[in-house]
Amino acid sequence: MFATFLRENKIAAGILTVIRLYLGYAWMTAGWGKLTGGFDASGYLNNAVANPVTGPDGNAVYGWYVNFLEAFAIPNVGLFNFIVPLGEFLVGVGLLLGCLTTAAMFFGLVMNFSFFLAGTVSHNPTDIFLGGIILFAGYNAGRYGLDRWVIPFIRKTINKKAEPTVSKTAA
Repeated sequence: MFATFLRENKIAAGILTVIRLYLGYAWMTAGWGKLTGGFDASGYLNNAVANPVTGPDGNAVYGWYVNFLEAFAIPNVGLFNFIVPLGEFLVGVGLLLGCLTTAAMFFGLVMNFSFFLAGTVSHNPTDIFLGGIILFAGYNAGRYGLDRWVIPFIRKTINKKAEPTVSKTAA
């Protein structure tokens, strides 16, 4: 019942729009600040490896994530210096415009969980909660945005390509 309300109701779409705009502004401004301010993730990544999230026994809780940071992220910090600011900015723009909302929110949640696994709590739990609602709501979260036109266009294009072609060969 609640799922139907969240995914189909126009009042829910209005509430989701407010949440979407809030998250979109936060993502866009964070990304813009990094794009224009000379972002370098190396200090953050090295700190996440040096000070992993630990349990009561003192062992790393997300050892696999620390291994990922050491083996892939730090050696490829230039890639992360490019994709993190651009990703944050594009997630924000997508949410603000309501364009490909669920895709934008999915990638926003991937980044939120990545920051969270690295030990940054900050506003990530709230963003994950609100982002989960947006993602779960699907199309309705972008109903009052560009998704109103973009999603039907994409569906129509995909369906057109999926139609079987009829051969007009004479027998």
